[in-house]
Amino acid sequence: MEPYADAVIETNKGVTIALDVTAGAKRSLFPAGYNEWRKSIRCQVSAPAVGGKANRAITDLVAERLQVPRSGVTIIAGHTSSSKTVAIADLSRSVVLALLSTVG
Repeated sequence: MEPYADAVIETNKGVTIALDVTAGAKRSLFPAGYNEWRKSIRCQVSAPAVGGKANRAITDLVAERLQVPRSGVTIIAGHTSSSKTVAIADLSRSVVLALLSTVG
């Protein structure tokens, strides 16, 4: 099975990705590994979890990694939790998995 496959679910508008977020990390990184138990992709952001700063950093980081505009990434669950679900508009599951599997 492809890495991250259980965390990426295709929808009629794109995909959703389950994230396990660490805010206030030394550096921002996505993907930063895989949490087998939660079936989620690890995401680290250097922004603190205060005033929505970490959430903005997450959407920016995910958008950059998946080469989509920031407006195409929406946090749909877990706004105040370390477990989040983000929706990515207009991308297929296979494209997202390919982009996540590439280095760099």
